Amino acid sequence: MTSRTIPVSPFVLVVFGATGDLARRKLLPAMFHRDIAGQLPEAANIIGVSRGALEHDFTAQARQAILDHVPKAEVTEPALDSFLKRVSYVQAEADSDKGWAQLAERLAAYPDRIHVFYLATAPTLFGAICERLGRFGLAGENARVVVEKPIGKDLASARAVNEAVGKVFPEERVYRIDHYLGKEAVQNLLALRFANALFEPLWNAAHIDHVQITVAESLGVEGRADYYDNAGALRDMVQNHILQLLCLVAMEPPAKLDADAVRDEKLKVLRSLTPLNTDALCALNTVRGQYRAGASAGGAVSGYLEDLGADESSTETFVALKAEIGNWRWAGVPFYLRTGKRLPTRVSEIVITFRPIPHSVFDRAAGTIEPNRLVIRLQPDEGVRLFVMSKDPGPGGMRLRLVPLDMSFAAAFRVRNPDAYERLVLDVVRGNQTLFMRRDEVEAAWNWIDPILQVWATTSEPPKSYTAGTWGPSAAIALIERDGRTWVETVA
Repeated sequence: MTSRTIPVSPFVLVVFGATGDLARRKLLPAMFHRDIAGQLPEAANIIGVSRGALEHDFTAQARQAILDHVPKAEVTEPALDSFLKRVSYVQAEADSDKGWAQLAERLAAYPDRIHVFYLATAPTLFGAICERLGRFGLAGENARVVVEKPIGKDLASARAVNEAVGKVFPEERVYRIDHYLGKEAVQNLLALRFANALFEPLWNAAHIDHVQITVAESLGVEGRADYYDNAGALRDMVQNHILQLLCLVAMEPPAKLDADAVRDEKLKVLRSLTPLNTDALCALNTVRGQYRAGASAGGAVSGYLEDLGADESSTETFVALKAEIGNWRWAGVPFYLRTGKRLPTRVSEIVITFRPIPHSVFDRAAGTIEPNRLVIRLQPDEGVRLFVMSKDPGPGGMRLRLVPLDMSFAAAFRVRNPDAYERLVLDVVRGNQTLFMRRDEVEAAWNWIDPILQVWATTSEPPKSYTAGTWGPSAAIALIERDGRTWVETVA
């Protein structure tokens, strides 16, 4: 699971969509970080591919991407110059044969290296790119393909994407990436559960009251309005990121920590989710919202319709769900999920709330005894906090309060916390699929999401409005409080 000690074989990383936002913000900086950490072998190269005529300018663009997205203290001119020697460019088109012979010729110079094809493009191009990779002889046994979300917009389209990719690449060489699974805190969840006798015996309905998963964004749709209005929060965040987090919390211990053993257990969770497939179930267990003008980061911000430049839209920018897992471990334990744009802060965390103690030996003057909570923070500062009841220091009797036992990864290990893409790309080179989604996982997630989308599509009720800078519509509060619980106040 770690990328620090396992050697990396010589490879060529071919990035389709190399001039796009993902390549600039994440992929090139990730590879630079691994280079200066000494993890890239000397025989490692990066080939950018896009339709523009940039052969002489792409290196300059790559340089600027590093300068823009890597802290200045980590960039030296010798290190940057050394990294850029690995970088080259081929002009080719995803939906025509233009440039593909040149790409094949370039890769022929590296016959013994692992070829990683990273499709940082629109999903509509995945099939066309894979078809040409096969037809131009680039999909041999040393080739692996990485596809980004979204994989489809529903079950039928996800199957179509998987079929198109699967015609060229066998499943063991397809890597469906979800960058949340590369985060240190997400992997540490496995260590907490399966390497500590303290937690695993309590990880069930007898001891856990409920689970909350929050993925909050303070930004609006920014430059993604066209994409987002055709997706919405349920497709964009819940179907992939949040359901993957739910799976890691809820899955049974795998027989061993290898790719298929872990993914088999996640698949069982997805197939055990109670369907929300009627108007009544969706009305009771789902809330969708859309932000309107408000305040964020100390300033006024516009509403979704203004950001979209439209008079109306039924697209949700906020979702809250109550999910239940129909198996022995989790029967009766609700999982409350929420995500949204223009919320008060950018934060992602998992909160496991344990059941209250059965009997208190303290008198009322000691104060309220609150349930223990385990909080796994994914961003912005990855770490784990265990909230326990403790005596308030000082004389004057027994006064109790909830205090955190805090472990910040940055403070505890005093090393830079690698970005998820640094780990995930090198895991592709190593052939380790543990942190990647299998085809049946993707389709099982859509199988649960599709009925919700279908119910929403038939309702005449628009998404509920919420003011930018708040925690979503009041109905989201009602969703959890009707069960006698409340959202844990989440602060950055």
